[in-house]
Amino acid sequence: MKRLASFEFFRADFAASLVVFLVAVPLCVGVAVASGVPAELGLVTGIVGGLLTGLLPGSSLQVSGPAAGLTVLVFEAVKEYGLGALGALVLAAGVLQLGMGALKLGRWFRAISIAVVQGMLAGIGLVLIAGQVYALTDAKAPGSGLANIGALPRLVADTVASDRALSALAIGATTIAVLVLWPRWRRGARMLPAPLAAVALATTAVWALDLPVARVKVSGLLDAIQPPGLADLGRLVDLGALGTVLAFALIASAESLFSAAAVDRLHDGPRTDYDKELMAQGAGNAVCGVLGALPMTAVIVRSAANVQAGARTKVSRVLHGVWLLLFAAAFPAALGVVPVAALAGVLLHAGCKLIPLRDLRPLWREHRGEAAVLLVTAVAIVTINMFEGVLIGIVAAVVKTAWETSHVHLDVHTPDDDGPVLVRALGNATFLRLPKLLDQLEALPADRDVELDLGGLRHLDHACAAALKNWAEAHRRSRSRRSAELVS
Repeated sequence: MKRLASFEFFRADFAASLVVFLVAVPLCVGVAVASGVPAELGLVTGIVGGLLTGLLPGSSLQVSGPAAGLTVLVFEAVKEYGLGALGALVLAAGVLQLGMGALKLGRWFRAISIAVVQGMLAGIGLVLIAGQVYALTDAKAPGSGLANIGALPRLVADTVASDRALSALAIGATTIAVLVLWPRWRRGARMLPAPLAAVALATTAVWALDLPVARVKVSGLLDAIQPPGLADLGRLVDLGALGTVLAFALIASAESLFSAAAVDRLHDGPRTDYDKELMAQGAGNAVCGVLGALPMTAVIVRSAANVQAGARTKVSRVLHGVWLLLFAAAFPAALGVVPVAALAGVLLHAGCKLIPLRDLRPLWREHRGEAAVLLVTAVAIVTINMFEGVLIGIVAAVVKTAWETSHVHLDVHTPDDDGPVLVRALGNATFLRLPKLLDQLEALPADRDVELDLGGLRHLDHACAAALKNWAEAHRRSRSRRSAELVS
């Protein structure tokens, strides 16, 4: 019976691994092309995610590989430091993740505000869409998110005037249509994942009609692998490079661990050990860095496909890495016939799914502060950059939480006789509520003594304590002066 159960598990994992492999191929290639690196490097990251990270403990069913969430950051890093330095940046990020896992910091990523994470994904989605719109017409994006958005009217004019751009646009639009409609055909969706079906149909159309559109450039698996040299490693002392490393590590870790939490809700198997999963991601990124490949994260699309295909153990994700390796080694030329516009369509579709449009309206009705943090994070990423945008989002979340928790109330009792006014402070007195607090105190009768009771405060920060002391001194001096004037 035990042997029969093991066989059943292996059969389920084998079938699931093929599904995940078919989902992973177009996404690995598309993320690499959008990141400005050779297409093969996306497959290398997927292979490492399967063969290495897939074997390590942490999460049993989530699948790792290159993710759309880091596309913008990788593109900016390659543009700033060159392709050769990418491996050094990813290696350093992997080592940082290993350190965070060893210090058992994985569980603390669950403390990050969900609004910041949603805002981060929304910002990434917007920047990804703004960049891939150009690839959809075989045009080159101007650069940053704002520059890409600002140049859209010119892109429209250039596209209308070019038959080649219109052909590419037709291929990209058809790819998006297939991605949206294919899952509704349940029989077809069971046989072939939507991303692969969309890319396969687009590639067939380009070949059959002999359309003059750009194809993926192929250099060969071994030629694409470029381990970082000493000069590349030396770039890590640069402050900007260190910021990129930190951004890689934090964003990849957050995305992986939030993905793990989502995947855990999809199955009844063993739960994720967050610290071990963080170390597994770090080990994978360290190896990707040595190979000069893209950074990896756990990817919810592939992970969900793995669970839904019936995977039972980590064997499925390891086998998916085996199939990626065999494909990259045996059929590298197959990538050269894939139109770039089709991959842009896949990433545009992925970028739209990163924007939580359905969640934004109920979030605004129920938790406007959280919605504001989401919007601030997304706008900061689009207008500034990824790393600083996330930091701004975290600061906004902290300020929002501090504001909501720093409620202070003054209970004022004014006796009918000439006795002192009794004021009892309740709640949390922080600098955020100080202006309102002082306004209430200054509105008290200036010609009467005031007894201020702070025993009801759960928290009193230094700024409030100093301000209250200064107010009490000022009120006492004012009362003394008024008394002296009355005596004279």
